[in-house]
Amino acid sequence: MTRVGAITQEPVASGLDRRSFLKLGAASGFSLGLFTVSASAADAPAAALKPFQNPAAFITIDKSGLVTVMVNRLDFGQGVITGLPMLVAEELDADWAKVRGELAPAGDAYKDPGFGIQMTGGSSALHNSWQQYRELGARARAMLVATAAQRFGVDASACKVANGVVSAGAKRATFGELAADAMKQPVPDKVALKDAKNFKIIGKRTGRLDAAAKSSGRQSFGMDARVPGMKTVLLMHPPVFGGKAASFDASRAKAIKGVVDVLEVKLDRGATGVAVIADGYWPAKMGRDAVQVLWNTDAVEKADSDKLLAQYRELATQPGVKVREADTSKIASAPKKIIAEYTFPYLAHAPMEPLNCLIEFDGSQCKVSAGSQFQTIDQANIAATLGITPDKVQLATMMAGGGFGRRAVPSSDYLVEAANVMKAWRAAGQSAPLKIIWSREDDIRGGYYRPMHVHRAEIGFDERGKVLGWKHTIVGQSILMGTPFEQFMVKNGVDSVMVEGVADTPYEVPLSLDIHHPKVNVPVLWWRSVGHSHTGFVMETLVDEIARTSGQDPVAYRRSLLSEKHTRHRAALDLAVAKSGYGKKTLPKGQAFGVAVHESFNSVVAYVVEASMKDGQPVLHKVTAGVHCNTAVNPLSVEAQVQGAALMALGTTLPGSAITLKDGVVQQSNFGDYTVARMPQMPAIDVFIVPSSDPPTGMGEPGVPPLAPAFANAIAKLTGNPIRDLPFKFSNG
Repeated sequence: MTRVGAITQEPVASGLDRRSFLKLGAASGFSLGLFTVSASAADAPAAALKPFQNPAAFITIDKSGLVTVMVNRLDFGQGVITGLPMLVAEELDADWAKVRGELAPAGDAYKDPGFGIQMTGGSSALHNSWQQYRELGARARAMLVATAAQRFGVDASACKVANGVVSAGAKRATFGELAADAMKQPVPDKVALKDAKNFKIIGKRTGRLDAAAKSSGRQSFGMDARVPGMKTVLLMHPPVFGGKAASFDASRAKAIKGVVDVLEVKLDRGATGVAVIADGYWPAKMGRDAVQVLWNTDAVEKADSDKLLAQYRELATQPGVKVREADTSKIASAPKKIIAEYTFPYLAHAPMEPLNCLIEFDGSQCKVSAGSQFQTIDQANIAATLGITPDKVQLATMMAGGGFGRRAVPSSDYLVEAANVMKAWRAAGQSAPLKIIWSREDDIRGGYYRPMHVHRAEIGFDERGKVLGWKHTIVGQSILMGTPFEQFMVKNGVDSVMVEGVADTPYEVPLSLDIHHPKVNVPVLWWRSVGHSHTGFVMETLVDEIARTSGQDPVAYRRSLLSEKHTRHRAALDLAVAKSGYGKKTLPKGQAFGVAVHESFNSVVAYVVEASMKDGQPVLHKVTAGVHCNTAVNPLSVEAQVQGAALMALGTTLPGSAITLKDGVVQQSNFGDYTVARMPQMPAIDVFIVPSSDPPTGMGEPGVPPLAPAFANAIAKLTGNPIRDLPFKFSNG
């Protein structure tokens, strides 16, 4: 494997190994006592049940009948604070008007049943907790019925439940009246779940439980967390990743009213920096602006985007680690050929709410309030940094204003940095709580980007579009190497999330795939849809190009390449085509249709778009989506996720949507020089869902991958030139 650069990604701060990673639960189970339980059986869990199966940790019902469901994820816009309570309420037969959701703190009971850690990622919330949350509701319902049957003097089978009321003939009792005694009942091990045809809540377009709070400004996010006496901290990171503060002069900063102290602190990836601690954000910012730092970056690689691109292009022509093998010997003699090179830049996550953390520590017990996607890992890394055990770290999950993967860092970078600031603060003789806040500039420059990639494909095919050979090479940093995930998600030197979408293509073509994972001093991370964010673009534009070159309709051509087992791809594609009017309606002069379909996170999204060129620049007018996500628990949320994903994907096509580095320094700092899509660019989007009663699949990310290639395919049809780069490259005029 060819090596680019000199610095590898450092391991997780805590040294968390796979065994610890998978078994961290018991130590962090403290959190079940952090909230008031009005009707709890937490003292007597069912012996046969695992913590995540026991309703006592998840469901509380007060005397008024209000049902509170603890949500074992982070909600940062995807809607799980509504979706997961819907599953409970359905099986509980609750009155939806009396149901609310609450984000659970870090705790053993709240670990993902599939992953074994508490986390939010991979569009897995409803998929992984579909059975779990329905069973929680069904168990609680059975306990309420058992209590009512005893009170009524009837057999449980004589009781009916509807809208939060249990009845038997003329006798009735509300959930609120039954709850205290019901939660003392034995928890049933096995419960029967409803047939989909009897659903009253699941599958219905349901307004979000947090909509009123968010639309009125009453919703608290991580940025809003406050405690009496806290100080605000802004950090000075080195200009090059891994650099150190050689010396600094804080005299001018300390002269600013409100600045309390200026401390040297340990930072992510072996770096050191400066923490400015003040009575509020603006004194901290003014103080930070006044600090003079001499940085030492001699020992670290200084990545340069232009040089990396040249190196990546060279690597793409060389054999790499073999991922998938096929006979490509017929490419040379094929009647038609495509030799294509694709480039993708580093991308920042750029959520609306920058990173932040409130930390309190008395030397033995710690409380952290943050919008964490990785509660179990973050809890362990914070504990290791402070020299305490994970059960001594109370991690409160706050609502977050976006994240797209940035809050799921195996190294827990921003939280470990907060813990290091706290250590330095206490070493200086202080003990007040600290609120660490990243500015927008800190966030954009702060690393953990979607990796830069180059793809190279050589394809041979005949006049009818039959692919005779497809040789494909990908070059890009590994996200997983050097993390606890490496042991089971990196096989034979291949990072599985960097080849997804190509290695497992649904198209029946003889495709051979190699990968290069260069080491570069730029921290990288998953970004909404992860590897699919670039592999989907390459595959869907190349398939479309083969269809155009061989004179075939791109929809019909895709269908011909899909095997019979890919019925969900066909269904999503056919639905988008039918609803868009593709092949039937006539578009205005200068407009063209573009098509793409892609599976990610077990869901399939197909787009048919309408686009044009205006003043030399592409314009997206309309998007029609066909979605196959099995059961759509809340169709309104599915629609919102597709709309948001499409807009985010559109942003990747726009000029300026790239993170670039010069001599190791990130050149972008805010939305003035890092482009994201804005409201004027938002096209009309219609979302249609393929009906299904199968268990739901992910929807937070699958709407991203097919949008850019569908748009590119429409533009290629208009201009006659395929698009090989994100963002799109067009000169004005």
